[in-house]
Formats: sequence, C-alpha cells, structure tokens
Amino acid sequence: MDVLMPQLGETVAEGKITKWFKSAGEPVKPGDNLFEIETDKVSMEVPSTTTGILSEIRVSAGDIAPVGAVVAVIADGSGATTSPPAAAKPAAAPAPHVAPPLPAAPPVAHASQATLPIKLDPFFEVRTPPHNFGPARLSGGITVTPLARRLAAENGIDLGRLRGSGPHGRIVARDIAEAPRPASAPAGAPAGPSSGEIKALFAPDSYDEVPLDGMRRTIAARLTQAAAVPTFYLMADVAIDRLIALREEANAAVPKDKDGNPAFKLSVNDFVIRALALALQRVPAANAVWAGDRILRFKHSDIGIAVALDGGLITPVLREAETRSLSAISAAMKDLVARARDKKLKPADYQGGASAISNLGMHGVREFTAIINPPHATILAVGAARRQAVEKDDGGVAFVSMMSVTLSCDHRVLDGALGAELLAAIKNLIEMPVSMLV
Repeated sequence: MDVLMPQLGETVAEGKITKWFKSAGEPVKPGDNLFEIETDKVSMEVPSTTTGILSEIRVSAGDIAPVGAVVAVIADGSGATTSPPAAAKPAAAPAPHVAPPLPAAPPVAHASQATLPIKLDPFFEVRTPPHNFGPARLSGGITVTPLARRLAAENGIDLGRLRGSGPHGRIVARDIAEAPRPASAPAGAPAGPSSGEIKALFAPDSYDEVPLDGMRRTIAARLTQAAAVPTFYLMADVAIDRLIALREEANAAVPKDKDGNPAFKLSVNDFVIRALALALQRVPAANAVWAGDRILRFKHSDIGIAVALDGGLITPVLREAETRSLSAISAAMKDLVARARDKKLKPADYQGGASAISNLGMHGVREFTAIINPPHATILAVGAARRQAVEKDDGGVAFVSMMSVTLSCDHRVLDGALGAELLAAIKNLIEMPVSMLV
C-alpha cells in the first residue's frame, strides 16, 4: 500500500517530514505512528492504517514532499504490497485525462500577464475532511477542487488548459495561482522585480540568502491579499488604572498550590480579549465578515490572537470568548500559545473568527496599526501602558495610566460610525473593568 503525504487543508500544498518513527523493514499495525510532518502552521503524527511491513521509505526525514506524493510503501508479510479488503475497495474510476503540455509562457511584459496571486482565505477555502464539498469532475475526467474552480472563475482561467498537480492529476489552487493571466482578464497589481533583479542592485558578497519556508510564504501571500482590503483606522487612548488595580487584586487572591505557585495569573491582554468579545456582542453588526456577495454576522465572539513564532506568526482563535471568564480566557490562551509555538495547532484552532488582537505593548511599542487578517473584518492593535498627565475636573493635574489602541476596520463591513461604536464599547469596558465580571 502506498503511504501518501496527507492534505491538512486546501491551502496546504506540501509538508516536511521531520521524523520517521519506523524504519524500513519494521512491522506496522493500524494506529502505529509512521512519521511526523510539519507544514507552515502545524506539526502532526501520521499513523498507519494497515498491518504489514514498512518495505520502503521514499521521502527521508528533513525532506519536503507535495500533498499526495508517495512517501513510503507498506507490504504484507509475504512481501507484496497490501491492498484494502475487497468489500472496502472503491469502484474503479475512469483514468484521468491529462491535458497536453502548455506552450512555454512568454516573459512577463506587463501587468495583464502577471502570475495570479493565491487568494488564501481560511474561512472559505480551508476545508478539512470529512466534508461534503468534494472535487468536481470536468469533461474528459479531469477533477478540480471547489477552491480551484472558484479562483479560476474569478480570474478568467480556462480549466481545460491546465495540468493538475494534485493527487491523481487533480487541479488545485496552486495550479490556478501559477497559471498565466489571460490578456482579457482584469489587470492586478504590477509584477514586482524578480529576485535576480533585486540581487543585481547589491554586491554579491554583501548579503546572505535566506530561503523562504512555508510559514513565511503563507504570511507573504496573506498580507498581499490583505492589502486589497479597504481599511480605515480608529484610535483611542484608554485609562487603565482601574484595570491594573483589579488585576493586581485578582491575582493576589488566586489560590496557590503547595509550592506557592498560583493556579493562574491574569494579564492585561486577558482583559482586552474579554473586552473585545463583549463589545462585539454589544455591537453585533460589527461581529461580521465580508463573504464576497454578502456579509456574515456571527452569534458568538471568536477572537484571533496574534502569536509571535520564530520566523513568523500565527493567529489561533479563541472560540466563544464572550462566554468565558477571565480565568478561563487566561487558561485557554496559555494552552493556545504553547501549542502554537510547538506547532501543534490543528486547522480548527486557527480558522475562522471575525476579529483579532495584536498586542505589542510588552515590547514597548506605544501605538501602531495592525493589518487585518482576512476574513476578519477588524483587528485591535494594543500599545504599551504609559503614565500621562491629564487635567482634572477641578482644573488640577493628575497622572494616570493610559494605553493607546487602534481599531483597523474593513470598510466593506463597517462604516465609520459603526467602527466608532465598537471602539467606544471596547474603551468603556476596559475603563470600567468590573463590568466584565458580570
């Protein structure tokens, strides 16, 4: 039986084998872990689904293979490759039609010939099995995934002229992204200079080249997509003296174990997460995303939290955050951050959500604007706390702790007044933190 590189989502095109748990010649049985793979977002162990002998390893540890590639072969005890039981064998499918090779594309001369960007969108495009959105079959036996079909339609690509690079010749999103743009299709952003053109500007010994890994490629593609979102920004200064006092009092009252370690420790970010979650419930029209030809409004507040990793970042999503207490938010975030840094998140941990938080306050950044992570419609950028002199009602001066926050808004979903209403709700909750306890 051929062991294939699994697909963990429509936008995942390849995986890196980081470890083999079995060696060639060893027996395996269902449930035994064969190898560990790493994608741009997660690491996972892949188990055997059959009994036999691991007769051949075709992709070594440290190597990268595309989704659907044969990475190993399992043979039965007699040396023959294993097959599924007859009752479980699917009916034979007609051989896929392979389109003739396309002629070499001419050099890119203007924007209308530029390579299409991959439109990554986890809310719509990442589907993990099981699902009911199987690949469609074109005339001639060619199959195409739903995402690839949609991207082709959006960009005027003739699917009949493409050669699929997915399993069994299936046309996948990567094939659409790499297809030349038809001359009649709307022109996108001008193609940037090539790596050779960039390197020609510098002395050959003045730099080191750092190859892109999967995470950095995905970040680049997502930010390119985000640049097309019509965005406006709203800023506010928030007084946090009451929040700091409540946090200190709550942490002092946390039960401790026999070694004196507290059961949990609330952070300022925990309060900000709950404030955004409750604010989205108070302003439900802002708890939404753009869905192409409609807007989706959500019942719960699913909040993404930007987590910095070596070489990149990821945004795990805290589900139904408005239903969680501050201590529950603290515990959930500790778990999500740990799994994100160990690359142990599952696709369901980072897909979806309507809003997100990016907090650079711990790095001393006073204020900044964050880029919306599609399909989210908003993201809240949180800066560092500072002491600031303010005028009191009696004309005197007092020093208070202030924190700057900036709300980035997708103008297709939120207008200025709606964004201002959401930001005001966030500000009121943070400045009156006791209201977050009820």
